[in-house]
Amino acid sequence: MNSTVMMMLSNLEIQESMFIQNLIKDMDEEKQKNFAMIYQNRRRDTTLILVTTIIGFFGFAGIQRFLTDQIGMGILYFFTGGLCFIGTIVDLVNHKSLAFEYNQKVAFETLEVMKGWRN
Repeated sequence: MNSTVMMMLSNLEIQESMFIQNLIKDMDEEKQKNFAMIYQNRRRDTTLILVTTIIGFFGFAGIQRFLTDQIGMGILYFFTGGLCFIGTIVDLVNHKSLAFEYNQKVAFETLEVMKGWRN
């Protein structure tokens, strides 16, 4: 991966960075740049997930689930107070894995979008 793409994706956590590097290693430089631009705009930062989970304690439980496209769980959290705060506490502990799972899904969707450009 070239230095320009590394700079574009410099805010990634180590696990996510290794995943992305492995995913785009066979692409040419232009495709890597396109992937990085699309991915950077669609991914969720772990800090955002953490902050929205904390907000769940003080009002609107489940925001983090809506942000990670888990609409059903978001609605469930909203109507049950974060499953009586237990689900919200679990999400606080697991906020990095919530973000990483969502970002993996976004990375694969981005690859599919880029494959569609060739056709």
